Amino acid sequence: MRRREFIAVLGAAASPALWPLVARAQPAAGMRRVGILLIASRTDTASPGYAWADAFKRGLTGLGWTEDRNIRFEERYSNDANELAINARELARLAPDAIFVEGSPALRAMRRASVDIPIVFASVIDPVEQGFVSSLAHPGGYITGFALAEFGLATKLLDLLKKLVPSLERVGYLYDPDQPASPGNWAEIEAAAPSLALRAFKVAVRNAAEIERAITALAGEPGSGLLVEAAPVNTRNRETIAVLAVQHRVPAVYQFRYLVESGGLASYGPDQLDMCRRAASYVDRILRGEKPRDLPVQLPTKFELVINLKTAKAIGLDIPSTMLNLADEVIE
Repeated sequence: MRRREFIAVLGAAASPALWPLVARAQPAAGMRRVGILLIASRTDTASPGYAWADAFKRGLTGLGWTEDRNIRFEERYSNDANELAINARELARLAPDAIFVEGSPALRAMRRASVDIPIVFASVIDPVEQGFVSSLAHPGGYITGFALAEFGLATKLLDLLKKLVPSLERVGYLYDPDQPASPGNWAEIEAAAPSLALRAFKVAVRNAAEIERAITALAGEPGSGLLVEAAPVNTRNRETIAVLAVQHRVPAVYQFRYLVESGGLASYGPDQLDMCRRAASYVDRILRGEKPRDLPVQLPTKFELVINLKTAKAIGLDIPSTMLNLADEVIE
């Protein structure tokens, strides 16, 4: 992937290339069980959570684990916070050898449900600040994994939005107030906005109706853009957000590519599928005897810029050629 001129790659010191893997022994005799807890609709298999689970399982397959031969998966999916907690308790009662989770809400639910089952996470923003691990190098306890990045990544999205729309004056942060990571993201956005000649404000949403009201109100103010938090409520309503943004000609940026594939304008952030594949390497090491406390939390090594040119044209936005040249993918 090409290095961005306008964005510094985070966490080079924590690259997995700098952490040598131990030599792998043969799998222990008998079937091993691994839990999977993800935020995704149980009925909509197009939800990105299913792709994350597949990437994780493919990673384990490449390390010698074959489903129903030497490993069995206990999978739980839900978009509802209460049901997520129930699913976490179910997995804890099953007492698998390890559990894979994606995202801060799933990790928080699993940590509340169990105090001793090894947990490997992917896509968790600033796990030290959120109190999940003691430090990146020495996580301690029974939790480790692959962090999303630091809260400062939100400011990179502000910078991206301003580069896409230089005339932008205001930006609304569409967030879920029930998400623990939201205050950290907002603090970074609020601090960075003035340096980009932007006035930032936050808009709390918990359902589709509130999202519609928020985007409609934002559209009434000229020179406005939108930064969409990667929260479950926004993921569930990603197509609604994209349609409303086009309808009202509001430029909106996101952290992950699946939101742009659903019609969003642009995204910049870590490659989630890559993190899920890498998480398999830690589950593999735990199944072979290593302890989570001895496995350092790693930061992303692959970032991707995705631009939806079709959406840009629909809102009357002319994307600079320099930005298109930097993009890892342009959707036309």
